[in-house]
Amino acid sequence: MSTLWSIDAMAIAMKADRAGALPAETSGISIDSRTLSRGDAFFAIQGDNRDGHEFVDAALKAGAGFAVVAKGQRQRFADAPLLVVDDVLEGLRGLAGAARERMRGKVIAVTGSVGKTTTKEALRLALSADGETHASIASYNNHWGVPLSLARCPASAKYAVFEIGMNHAGEITPLTKLARPHVAVITAIEPVHLEYFGTLEKIADAKAEIFAGVEAGGAAVLNRDNAHFAQLATASRAAGIKRIVSFGEHAEADARLSRISLQPDSSTVEASILRQPVTYKIGMPGRHIAVNSLAVLAAASLAGADLALAALALVNLKPPSGRGTRSVLTVPGGTALLIDESYNANPASMRAAIALLGEAPVGQHGRRIAVLGDMLELGPQGGELHRALGNVIEDNGIDLVFCSGPLMHRLWEALPSRARGGYAEMAAALEPAVLEAIRAGDAVMVKGSLGSKMGPIVKALEKRFPKQTALERAPG
Repeated sequence: MSTLWSIDAMAIAMKADRAGALPAETSGISIDSRTLSRGDAFFAIQGDNRDGHEFVDAALKAGAGFAVVAKGQRQRFADAPLLVVDDVLEGLRGLAGAARERMRGKVIAVTGSVGKTTTKEALRLALSADGETHASIASYNNHWGVPLSLARCPASAKYAVFEIGMNHAGEITPLTKLARPHVAVITAIEPVHLEYFGTLEKIADAKAEIFAGVEAGGAAVLNRDNAHFAQLATASRAAGIKRIVSFGEHAEADARLSRISLQPDSSTVEASILRQPVTYKIGMPGRHIAVNSLAVLAAASLAGADLALAALALVNLKPPSGRGTRSVLTVPGGTALLIDESYNANPASMRAAIALLGEAPVGQHGRRIAVLGDMLELGPQGGELHRALGNVIEDNGIDLVFCSGPLMHRLWEALPSRARGGYAEMAAALEPAVLEAIRAGDAVMVKGSLGSKMGPIVKALEKRFPKQTALERAPG
């Protein structure tokens, strides 16, 4: 395993004291005793529900080389190999800062109301075709996820990609100043976390905080099709960013979609990226994915990557878990398609997911079935935003809808009787009706905010009906 950090460098960066028989170096950093690799440094971070110090012993038994602990907890670990800091999260931030200082590659940061994780993964693929690329895993985009992702970045990386999220104003600023990106991407501004902001303009202001950390001479990549493009462009110029690159279907976009061919499990795109024509295939379906791929290729070009290689790599793009992953289920008499969108939901991503379901292949007697849970954190507008999905359901030819949650009851009321599959206050109560309804030829999409607990319905479907391989043909 290659060395990520020497103990000396870590101790200096974190202002740490040493204790026990420490190794000379570490090849990795972990905050989870269940998934760490042998030799990792285990950081005992205070989480929302548990204190990482409770798992130090387990981490060391699992093979961690040493642990990073707070001074106030030091006495609990008598002879253990430790780096001891005032505060573990602050120590991690210090290490993240040192990681950024030693980087010689280009850094791209991604934020936005929707599409952050998929765009980040697409950037990982595109840039990896040109050189060593580091990117944050999963959705590690918060006050501990960004520092952890930075601290894990090898000094040798040619490119680094970080996802930055928020649900309150002021959260992005310290993270972007830590990451100091050369390119900042904002995918779109949509009514997400509206409960905490009240207006889309305030959400745009909060996302625009990403510009505060952009390096001198850096660039902003903004969605030209989004209603808040002008607001974000003004904010980026106010932050001193002179290079503003737009993307989208708009005639004036710098990275512009010219033509698109949508297939059930992929898309073929013709585009102009900073005046360079390019044709490529994306391994995920959906117009929204194609539009965000323009931002990916624009950012890759701005970072100095080979555009042709970056575009070719997108054929290998696959959806992150719970964000559109597809599987074929064996059901009585044939198969059915399951689309797992259960990780999260907001009005924009819900519209996109329903549109994808509308394009999904079905068998001869198959139906397109949406199983939908509440979209949370929408504030007073929540009920109306749910009811408005009725038009989206109708426009995309969805045959049957199952609804879960008090907010989704507004959609349930708006549905024609022929489209009503079932309603329940809680997702768990809806599960039996969904399992009973599925038949050969169907395409089923499950989506809701994480708090609406739609994931177990996906698990129940997979348990009742064994999964096959990814879709290669229409179910039936």
